[in-house]
Amino acid sequence: MRVKICGITNYNDAINAIDVGADALGFIFYPESPRYISPEDAKTIIEKLPPFIEKVALFVNETPDFIHSICLETGCTLAQIHFDVEDDFFTQVNFPTLRVIRAQKRDDILEYSEEYRLIDAFCESFGGAGKRLNIEWFEGIDCSKIILAGGLDPDNVASLTSYGFYGVDVSSGVEASKGKKDHSKVTAFIQKAKA
Repeated sequence: MRVKICGITNYNDAINAIDVGADALGFIFYPESPRYISPEDAKTIIEKLPPFIEKVALFVNETPDFIHSICLETGCTLAQIHFDVEDDFFTQVNFPTLRVIRAQKRDDILEYSEEYRLIDAFCESFGGAGKRLNIEWFEGIDCSKIILAGGLDPDNVASLTSYGFYGVDVSSGVEASKGKKDHSKVTAFIQKAKA
């Protein structure tokens, strides 16, 4: 499984995650998030990162033009659209995008099954807030294009390997405090996800 460590706010956390095997880092450009990072600070971190790492920009309630410009300005490589939009919105962004499905019921996870998508637990405040999805929803379906988020941590990620998820996305489950990663938890999470 590929692993994204989300909510990166400093270079030390970013490079540690990469050193222990992270495939992607997430930068949250949503000012109401406790893990918000300014485009300037994100750019400073991203400029120092090694190649072949996906840099994911997370947005909530922004316009396609804003999303496009922030991705170019910061050096991000993928825009994660963490709010409900019409399908043509993704074309208007004019940049590689990842759809987020904030699932409230099993049928939600079956939508857009032909494309790669991130599935998170529905939460009014956006972001999973550590809320976990019902893993039984994923039994018997093709999970090869699903990135699972929400309520994951080093203690439960190993239980997901049999489902065949494309990847997992974690933020609060590997934190020492909001916006600051616990490096031992990050290491344990990645080792177990990739075992």
